[in-house]
Amino acid sequence: MQYYKLKIKDFPRDERPREKLIGSGPKALSAAELLSIIIRIGNKKENALELSKRLIKEYDIKGLSRVRISSLRNNFGIGEAKACQILACFELGRRLSSSKTEKRKAINSAKDAAKILMPVLSNLKKEHFIGLFLDARKKIIKQETIFIGSLDSSVIHPREIFNVALAESAAAVIIAHNHPSGDLSPSDEDIDVSKQISKAGDILGIPVLDHLIVGNDRYLSLNEKGLL
Repeated sequence: MQYYKLKIKDFPRDERPREKLIGSGPKALSAAELLSIIIRIGNKKENALELSKRLIKEYDIKGLSRVRISSLRNNFGIGEAKACQILACFELGRRLSSSKTEKRKAINSAKDAAKILMPVLSNLKKEHFIGLFLDARKKIIKQETIFIGSLDSSVIHPREIFNVALAESAAAVIIAHNHPSGDLSPSDEDIDVSKQISKAGDILGIPVLDHLIVGNDRYLSLNEKGLL
């Protein structure tokens, strides 16, 4: 028996995701419908909408935002270029979450910093080291990834942080990195790096207010633990 794949162009016009978005706006579409617009073309057995529904069922939105290109290619028949488009859209969403609107908010506590940093640092496969650069009112003027890889005092140097701080005329800095394992316990290296950077900040008159460790949507403040 020959298998017939229902194509999206076979749908009634007002049920096609792209036409639905044009007519009613993106909020009227389900997550699968939005994803199908990005995917555009399905595989041999599924149209783009069916494939999108299966992806979201398999990973949910949060998991899909971190999926590997190889998994999309090997398990779902999605080409490398299309997989890159999907992951690029999620990365834009993450960056929007720490957009200029958020950056204008004052950081008065570790919790305030964590609200901005947890969406960026949670669920990453590698360690990322990030700096939040603050003005005199403790509002973020720049957020920058300084280093990707295992935290090591022989690799990460205070100048990498304070070059940015000086260029942005920052009055203070908050540093943060993630533990992909989800274990928030600070290592000896974490503490040594924190003290080294904090000491450099004191010399330059740009204090390091805190060092946050993030993992699995939780955080630990080295300042609150008296380890900074």
